[in-house]
Amino acid sequence: MFWADKIAADTQGYQVVNDSKTPSGRVHVGSLRGVVIHDVIYRALKHAGKPVKFMYGVDDYDALDTVPKYLDKEKFKPYLGYPLCNVPSPGEGASDYAKYFIGEFFEIFEYLGIKPETYFLRDLYRSGQLNSHIDTFLKNAHLVREAYKEVSKGDRPDNWYPFQVICENCGKIATTVTTDYNGSEVFYTCKPDATDYTKGCGHSGWVSPFNGNGKLPWKVEWVAKWDVLGVTIEMAGKDHSQKGGSRDVANAISRKVLQKQPPFHSPYEFILVNGTKMSSSKGVGSSAREIADLLPPELLRFLMLRTQPRTVINFAPNYETITRLFRDYDTLISKYQDNSELTEELMSLFYAQLGNEVKPFQPFDYSTLISLLQVPRLNIQDEVVQRTANPLTEYDQFIVDQRIASAQKWLQDYADEEEKLVLYLEQVPEKANTLTAEQVSYVQKLAENLQNAANWEAEELQTVIFSTTKELQIPPANAFKALYLAFLNKERGPKAGGLFSYLEKSFVISRLQDVVALNQSKAEV
Repeated sequence: MFWADKIAADTQGYQVVNDSKTPSGRVHVGSLRGVVIHDVIYRALKHAGKPVKFMYGVDDYDALDTVPKYLDKEKFKPYLGYPLCNVPSPGEGASDYAKYFIGEFFEIFEYLGIKPETYFLRDLYRSGQLNSHIDTFLKNAHLVREAYKEVSKGDRPDNWYPFQVICENCGKIATTVTTDYNGSEVFYTCKPDATDYTKGCGHSGWVSPFNGNGKLPWKVEWVAKWDVLGVTIEMAGKDHSQKGGSRDVANAISRKVLQKQPPFHSPYEFILVNGTKMSSSKGVGSSAREIADLLPPELLRFLMLRTQPRTVINFAPNYETITRLFRDYDTLISKYQDNSELTEELMSLFYAQLGNEVKPFQPFDYSTLISLLQVPRLNIQDEVVQRTANPLTEYDQFIVDQRIASAQKWLQDYADEEEKLVLYLEQVPEKANTLTAEQVSYVQKLAENLQNAANWEAEELQTVIFSTTKELQIPPANAFKALYLAFLNKERGPKAGGLFSYLEKSFVISRLQDVVALNQSKAEV
């Protein structure tokens, strides 16, 4: 059984699936994994006919703790330590910093067909929905301190209270420490040395902790959210799920203070880009927006779902990785076409869809599109039609158009120079006159054999290219190197049969003959 269907099968009663994000900067593709995992659990519950709600929270009362490198440091530095919702927006179209960055992320939700009920922490605090929980945790501060100590060995002083006031004097939330509670007000100090990234102003005084005047520390806040929203399922990334980590602390607080069982939880692994974990504030790796611009929505969902949640996804948008992603997807589409029963293997394909059904189509190889797009003076749409076994349906054409756009984006933004084809159509490339005698013999023989090729199609041409290496007993690597030098001026390239199939037969044979003549005249000199 697919992992999400197993979770759904084990539940009873009404379920509330929850996930959340601190919008501290441009959201990275790694943050999408949790979103897609929770969305698929929600869909699995609906698929099983069970009552369920999916919620997504914006933790916008968290402090701005660093200025991302792509923002103006001087402009935002004065706001370090402020709640994110009280920091100005970096651009048009949003009222504040948090809404600016989460807005872009929510656009990607829509692109991926993910439709949770969204909520902002500022609203929960300011509307008073968290007031009774704030009161409970402040009155039971000793139990919260015990939970920290027992689970994470974190010692809190006896006068530490689980609350951070927004300083009335300087507006910072990260620098305040609460040391007393009298049942209606807390006593706090805005400490100059509370954090290493911004200084507190030194102000102190009594203030009500209710109606948005501050926030609970996030591990305590997590528990309050679970209770207020009725959360029954919430997964967490591996960093929060280690023994003695954030989730264990939150679970202990839930049991100890509220006497309630925490929601169902299972950890999921990171997405690495080129082996590096991504950070939203550092701008490392690829943003969710960039990857959504590169991949069609079903392929981006599939990237998250073809791997078990507990397995790391190492995604590098290079030629090998991206072409394999499309190939794996197309393999499952073909299997579904052969037998439309949703086996466990096909569930990742099913949950990759934006709707509730898999719509079959004629897959057109993505790597072929990458090559075709680089052939000068070639009409890509005509070429696709010629290379497709059956007439294209409207949906086939839609998928092809999506893939052409994706391949163009990949060539423009991600392809290395080595991965790009530069076809020399007008003249013989410089390096084509460096062939060995063995390679010249091969090129000459291949030109003769290609004259007799009945069909000018990739598979047949590849066969002729290989059979000529056997005929002359030349190592294939040497033979292919000669062909790439003759057409691309470099030693490596795509499948030679495919490359030739994009070109006129007369041009290919003429080029091979020119290369032979060039090398022979050089030998005579």
